[in-house]
Amino acid sequence: MKKILLLFAATTLFVSCNETKKQKTEKIPVEQNNGIGDGAPSLSTAFAEGVEKTHNKEAFLERNNVSFDIALNFNGEERLNGTFTMRTNSTKIKYESEDGKIIIYDGKDVFLSPKDADMKSARFDILTWPYFMAMPFKLTDPGTIWSPVEQVSEKDNEYSRAKLTFKNDIGDTADDWYEVYVDNNTNLLSYAAYIVTFGKSIEKAEEAPHAILYANYQVINDIAIANTWKFYNWNKEEGLYGDVIGDATLSNVKFMESVDYTVPKNAKKVEAPK
Repeated sequence: MKKILLLFAATTLFVSCNETKKQKTEKIPVEQNNGIGDGAPSLSTAFAEGVEKTHNKEAFLERNNVSFDIALNFNGEERLNGTFTMRTNSTKIKYESEDGKIIIYDGKDVFLSPKDADMKSARFDILTWPYFMAMPFKLTDPGTIWSPVEQVSEKDNEYSRAKLTFKNDIGDTADDWYEVYVDNNTNLLSYAAYIVTFGKSIEKAEEAPHAILYANYQVINDIAIANTWKFYNWNKEEGLYGDVIGDATLSNVKFMESVDYTVPKNAKKVEAPK
């Protein structure tokens, strides 16, 4: 899956003075016009391209692989604790849990090892959390479709917002969508509201949209990466609301030249939802 993600006044995207010097922040156009991430010349595409440039997508893709440890919690319970390694173009992904489970996405299929492992969310996990990590670099991927860009104010913060949808043949759940909020001061991705249609109807998913807030941006090899995520409930009128429902900490982020993505022998295939 490529997509398959209460903002307090004090909660903003902090970048140190030295980090800020490395960012190439661009003011993004806000006139409304539709755009598709397959190269259609539009202001919405320029919006997405501008965010990618601020995060330094070019440098990100120059690296072959990226690895990061993740500690993910929802509703006060541990959801994941392990290490993701992925091609920067997302064509291969590996997850290794602290308790020895391994999930592999080989570019087409998903595999879980060992065969007797009980991890019902394996396919969702291998495709969702790496996408959230790499989202600032994937805004103009083939199959992305952008709505007009809007200017919005939320809890004393100013954002440019646009809705991201996908062509029908993209990923396991092409009905997923994101409302992408970009900080007008930094041009960094601030947060993205989203629905998850994995295993459910779009009508059911739209009853309870969530949002992922990106915070504590660090510059690693000239690439802006958020190492703190916070999850909230969301609606279009209020934006983020209520208490934090989940959080994640990313650590040990590093880029690697070569990685072994071989599917373990003691692995089973995880089928896509029907």
